[in-house]
Amino acid sequence: MQDRITTIEEINLDEDTLKNKYLTFFTEQQHFGIPIADVVQIVGMQEITKVPEFPSYAKGVINLRGTIIPIIDVRLRLKKEEKKYDERTCIIVTNINDSYMGFIVDSVDEVAKIREDNISNPPRMGSDYVNTYITGIAKLENKIVLLMNLKKMLSEKEIEMITNTI
Repeated sequence: MQDRITTIEEINLDEDTLKNKYLTFFTEQQHFGIPIADVVQIVGMQEITKVPEFPSYAKGVINLRGTIIPIIDVRLRLKKEEKKYDERTCIIVTNINDSYMGFIVDSVDEVAKIREDNISNPPRMGSDYVNTYITGIAKLENKIVLLMNLKKMLSEKEIEMITNTI
């Protein structure tokens, strides 16, 4: 029998357990957070198979227990300099439009509870694309955490192109 990926929904955690909880991670020394409800799994780096004609930030695909998952390098998507992967580099697996997608981050920090009154709206910079995936700026102890919606980090067209290629 083949292992399959278990999602947060299948674990059947109630809404209150996930409310205000964020997985925090680092990419180029910036602290980011995503809602824990969006996280399916965190895995260490593994061999990535390159796919022809993928965008440069889409590193390829991995086979995670029989499921093919496209992999996005968050550094490259944020137009940061590419970095060699090390023992702290992780892949955060999410589910976007009923397709699994993995996001490479420099390192995972913690699961943190961030109260709504500690979250400010992101600054507005005209119609800048960043405003679509940065959902807030949180104060967490003495740290600033940029909250993201990974589902909006890629456009619908990009998601469709990447998921339809596999």
